[in-house]
Amino acid sequence: MDPNWNEDIPIYRQLRDRVVAMILEGVLGDGDALPSVRNVAAEYRLNPLTVLKGYQELVDEGLVEKKRGRGMFVNEGARAKLLKNERQRFIETEWPRVLETIKRLGLDPDALLKAEATAKGEENNND
Repeated sequence: MDPNWNEDIPIYRQLRDRVVAMILEGVLGDGDALPSVRNVAAEYRLNPLTVLKGYQELVDEGLVEKKRGRGMFVNEGARAKLLKNERQRFIETEWPRVLETIKRLGLDPDALLKAEATAKGEENNND
């Protein structure tokens, strides 16, 4: 996790978002333990209650479960649930802005997709 915090967003929310990113990126998988509240608090010099509040949001969202005396663990299917929610959010909030930018700049969506496919092909050839 990145130790730099954005002063405009509550730290507990940023912590929650970082754990979500770790799940989406596959760093944390189904059944994996989250770093302990104490360890995160000590490592990033945070109040343990701040860490706990961020983790509690994940529990409330059904992404993580508390196991008394053992810690918090990623729920089965958490990544799939997050992907579904993130895709929906992208379609509803980000895609309209992206599409508007494409139109405003007079870009051709088909040409953009072809350029992306070409770039990926070149990357694969360089590996």
